[in-house]
Amino acid sequence: MNDFLNTFLNWEYIWKVFPDLLTTGLLNTLILTISSALIGTVVGMVIAVMGLSVKPWLRWPARVYTDIFRGLPAILTILLIGQGLGTLARDIVGTNPYPLGILALSLIASAYIGEIFRAGIQSVEKGQLEASRALGMTYTRAMLLVVIPQGVRRVLPALVNQFIALVKDSSLVYVLGLLAEQRELFRIGQDMAANTGNLSSLVAAGFVYLVITVPLTHLVNFIDKRLRTGRKVQTNPDEGDELDELTVSGKVQP
Repeated sequence: MNDFLNTFLNWEYIWKVFPDLLTTGLLNTLILTISSALIGTVVGMVIAVMGLSVKPWLRWPARVYTDIFRGLPAILTILLIGQGLGTLARDIVGTNPYPLGILALSLIASAYIGEIFRAGIQSVEKGQLEASRALGMTYTRAMLLVVIPQGVRRVLPALVNQFIALVKDSSLVYVLGLLAEQRELFRIGQDMAANTGNLSSLVAAGFVYLVITVPLTHLVNFIDKRLRTGRKVQTNPDEGDELDELTVSGKVQP
């Protein structure tokens, strides 16, 4: 038991690695995750709209793109982008692999987010689009103002889940050989473990990951519950009317 505790819960190594985890690792993990999430969301929406197009020359490239980046292992995509494009993009990014790591994560994220958006948009009743067109809206305007906002709202839990997956996938960027100040949580824990022969630093890194992902997981559950049950609406409070519990769909709850 003592050997187990010394291997995984050696507090000397945990306290020693925590400053680097919080000041360097956490910051770089968040930069990688948030940057790739923003880029992936924008590209994913474009991919989703292309995938729903009636024009084959738009639909098929989106389908191929999605199949490729969802089908390849994340670490393989990161290696192909980071090492393969490293020589081609050297004049732009130099020898810094950090931007290429963000690019690789963004491509992976956009393929998944594109499918999430596509499913959300397709879940919106066709009558919404037809009603918008009947009111004189163009197809593009109806999609942007009516259909897409409803579709995005329905897939918010899935989008947060994808963000959680990005937090964990950001650990794979270590294979590109990041500089000391660019190391994310996993790489800092791994370096300390390699130098000390003790896994406590990796346990500390795992704890920081949990601090990020567990609240997000509960946020997903909260959003999903709100979307399913709606919210309470009080009508005519000045007149003392009773509370009418209405869902967002307008159905009265018992």
